[in-house]
Amino acid sequence: MKTCILSSGSKGNVTYLETSSNKYLLDIGRNKKYIVDNLKEIGVKPSEIDYILISHTHDDHISGLETFIKSYHTKVCVTERILNNIPFLKTYDNLEIYDDNMNFGEDLIESIKSSHDSEDSRCFIISDGLKSLCYITDTGYINQKYFKKLSNHDIYLFESNHDVEMLTNGPYPPWLKQRVLSDKGHLSNIAAGVYLSKFIGEKTKNIVLIHLSETNNTPKLALKTTKEVFDEYEIKFKNIICASQNEKSEVIEV
Repeated sequence: MKTCILSSGSKGNVTYLETSSNKYLLDIGRNKKYIVDNLKEIGVKPSEIDYILISHTHDDHISGLETFIKSYHTKVCVTERILNNIPFLKTYDNLEIYDDNMNFGEDLIESIKSSHDSEDSRCFIISDGLKSLCYITDTGYINQKYFKKLSNHDIYLFESNHDVEMLTNGPYPPWLKQRVLSDKGHLSNIAAGVYLSKFIGEKTKNIVLIHLSETNNTPKLALKTTKEVFDEYEIKFKNIICASQNEKSEVIEV
């Protein structure tokens, strides 16, 4: 299993994932040229992408979808409610409508409902039978009923959106601060650290902190907060990086 975060942040999100069976894009929130150029840099042709998984319909997660599928006719995976909010997909003839689970070859993709101010929003657990990855983004909290499903995976791509103090004292208007901090907003650095401390296990090899706010966070602060939470829980885990808005991550392979 390989993954590379091509872009992560409020201006656009797109992640490449490869299993022994398939090649995926998790969300597609950058323009086609950016995606194609970055895929080529890691040796992947855009025509080789088998599936695009859409977590929700905010622009920073779907802005590149229409032009990409016009060129490559890739299968797009959406729920019925997500489909209803992407008008140009209504006539698209290469869709996979998912609810909870999808099976593609040896791959099992489980979707779990996130808590975000969008018409349906999902996070994903992708397993190829040997290795597994969790993609957790754009959620104000994680329901405890999913904790068992989210435990002990090889790779975690995990939202660590904001530092609460930076957000509270920052330039956002009050309504936007309240939105981000709400149960339908985004996970803070502290929340990400606490959840991860509950989820990671013996199998876990890599953590990537994603969707960092350019205004209300820094990679240094996100990493520092996660380390402090892990220290508090006496967790010894150091293989953590932050994804960037305008630079792809290293290719992670497990």
